[in-house]
Amino acid sequence: MLQVDFQKQLEHFRLETKFELDKEILALVGSSGSGKTTLLNCLAGIVHPDTGQISLNGIDFFNHHQKPLKIQKRKVGYLFQDYALFPHLTVEQNILYAVPRKTDVSHITELTKILGITSLLAKYPHQISGGEKQRVALTRSLAAQPDILLLDEPFSALDDANRDRCQHELMRIHQQWQIPMIFVTHRIADAEKLANQILRIEKGQMTEEPVR
Repeated sequence: MLQVDFQKQLEHFRLETKFELDKEILALVGSSGSGKTTLLNCLAGIVHPDTGQISLNGIDFFNHHQKPLKIQKRKVGYLFQDYALFPHLTVEQNILYAVPRKTDVSHITELTKILGITSLLAKYPHQISGGEKQRVALTRSLAAQPDILLLDEPFSALDDANRDRCQHELMRIHQQWQIPMIFVTHRIADAEKLANQILRIEKGQMTEEPVR
């Protein structure tokens, strides 16, 4: 269970968030600059709230009364909007970058099959398409077997065919892994298709949207 209740002062407004999420998919919708990515960054530990608390499965990620939990100890998978692949590493090396040595990688082999990237492992990022980069980045974000998955605009750079495929693959992974997933999107259609819960953020203020 993810429990979030924090405040963060941004340049033009105060981000105020409060919600709970079990093993479900949550969509964050809203206009650019409304605080959606900041919320993900606070969960991941890239930035810290001013006050409040973030906890996952009883472990405090952030509590303003104590030192924040380090990023490396949070077991958070994060798919960045620009995918953030290392250009000098192969696809396989990118995927294994954050995986400790001597780790059983059978789950990664299965992920590469599910996401259809087995044939890409020896290639470099500049040699593959945008849709393929997205699937490589998703595999990397899951490689360390996280307890929660965060995705920042995961479908924004994809055409309709690749968007549908990646959405199907994401839902399949969620059914298998049963972990909380939070994704940011501008497209309400994506939110309604994938999410069990939809939250809208505008200028730091959060409201719940009905799920159709």
